Amino acid sequence: MKILVMNAGSSSQKSCLYEIASEQLPEYSPKPLWEANVDWTHYQGFAELKVKTAHNTVLKEKIKADSHASATEHVLNTLLQGDTQVIEEAKEIDAVGHRVVHGGQEYYQATVVTEEVKAAIDRLSTFAPIHNPANLEGIEATEKVFPEALQVAVFDTGFHSQIPLPAAVYPGPYEWYEQGIRRYGFHGINHQYCAQRAAQLLGRNLNSLRLITCHLGNGCSLAAIRAGKSIDTTMGFTPLEGLMMGTRSGSVDPGILIYLLRKGIDADQLDEILNRGSGLKGISGLSADMRSIQSAITEGNSRAQLAFDMFIHRLRSHIGSMLAVLGGLDALIFTAGIGENHALTRTAACEAFAFLGLKLDEAKNQASPKDQDIATADSAIRVLVIPAEEDWAIAKESWHLMRTHNATRQGKG
Repeated sequence: MKILVMNAGSSSQKSCLYEIASEQLPEYSPKPLWEANVDWTHYQGFAELKVKTAHNTVLKEKIKADSHASATEHVLNTLLQGDTQVIEEAKEIDAVGHRVVHGGQEYYQATVVTEEVKAAIDRLSTFAPIHNPANLEGIEATEKVFPEALQVAVFDTGFHSQIPLPAAVYPGPYEWYEQGIRRYGFHGINHQYCAQRAAQLLGRNLNSLRLITCHLGNGCSLAAIRAGKSIDTTMGFTPLEGLMMGTRSGSVDPGILIYLLRKGIDADQLDEILNRGSGLKGISGLSADMRSIQSAITEGNSRAQLAFDMFIHRLRSHIGSMLAVLGGLDALIFTAGIGENHALTRTAACEAFAFLGLKLDEAKNQASPKDQDIATADSAIRVLVIPAEEDWAIAKESWHLMRTHNATRQGKG
């Protein structure tokens, strides 16, 4: 079975093609037959494209892009022609799995894309105006190039959709909740994958585990997971709530926003400040990249030091709140760019929980661990570093749905 995964965003797009030859899913993610990245941020009216095949054939080009849809079609055609061709005809693609950021309260499982589903994704763009329209464009472009493939939507909010109401409802007027204003949570595809992978690595039944997953990248969120289900998370109605992030503020006193509005700042300016001018970049005045922050710290930059210290303070604080919700902890998991690659963040975060018997093996922590337990043998809490595998997680969901879909069609036949 060949499954294409599409992760379409407003400024970039990632795609990859997996082949699953057996009747069972492999334990580890296989190497993609083909993968492509598109970036729209550097040139007006043009997109930068990089394509790579499993045989290390690489294509790099700058393409004229009148729209995201036309650029996507161009990218998908590199599967079928040129040096990066890996399939002979479009019908070889059995399914296309799409990351869709917002599924609202309606969609919390992988879903076959229909006109009704597309209309819902469009309607939910109100809640995710940057992401959902791009996700929908990706769906429509792949429908055009691969008309026979099963189109599957996998929702980033889905894993958090069943968190208990005390965690989901905001303490404003109840009418907010009736209007759909509630905590939705994001990064759900990766939080769920990490929980499942943790159970594999620990040799434990997922239903027996209490986990805190720390997705730390340019966007950051935590999830408290009990028995494989998300029971609380730090992101909320939007991906702006919670932890301090690369350019996003995370949670701030809403009174600050009222104060700024009364001072003459408008909603669009607030959006720009909170989403793109805050976080590590806003405090340091340098960068959203933790590597740049760390380099500046070694040179004695006090604002870079403050940015890092704030990041760690808020990370520890939110881990503590997730710990209280769970009532204990079996494993703390680090994932995504910072979580996987920045040993000092892991060290600083874990130091605060030594009183619980958590002991980090610093040699393992410094050794660029992947899919490993970096706690000491006698630690009361396991500490895992798990690479983010959103694409593979989407492919797995699509595989399961494809098999169910095929079985249903055969039953009707």
